[in-house]
Amino acid sequence: MTDHLPPESATVERLTHYTPAEQREILGDSTDPFGVADTGLTWLPKEDHFGVRLGGRLVAHTGLLRLPIVIGRFSTEVVGVGGVAVASDLRGNGFARLAMTAALQHARTMGPQHGLLFCRPALVPLYQRLGWRVLDQDVQVRQPAGPVTMPLRTMWTPLHHGVRWPTGRVRLLSLPM
Repeated sequence: MTDHLPPESATVERLTHYTPAEQREILGDSTDPFGVADTGLTWLPKEDHFGVRLGGRLVAHTGLLRLPIVIGRFSTEVVGVGGVAVASDLRGNGFARLAMTAALQHARTMGPQHGLLFCRPALVPLYQRLGWRVLDQDVQVRQPAGPVTMPLRTMWTPLHHGVRWPTGRVRLLSLPM
């Protein structure tokens, strides 16, 4: 799949809120819009939201949330990226890139050195095209019943020039985003 350029009439904006109705506007009325219900995970809501509108219609979204993490012996924070969504009739037209670019520009102002996301294996190529890197190790995340190993693929991106991913065991000290 090749990304095309979105129409020039598409506008990117920081959303003051992101409601379930807006999510349905993008993804429809599915009971599992992100295809991850079978993981059984509990997810955190995002705090910062970026959307793409086309003719007044919200067609794409990316959300951010600052989270504590331990990598090896290093305690820090990451900017968790989630809720990435593009309307099914518009996928492959660069809308994910627009929403992600706006979100990551803001993430660079938040302090952490790394962006982190979890995705289904089929989406790894999309995120790689957007500059994300696969983290080929298990990541532990918190859940209401206790820590679990994240069953989805973990990807990261540097938020600043020259940043590398530290070595060591990875533990997200919160629910995933």
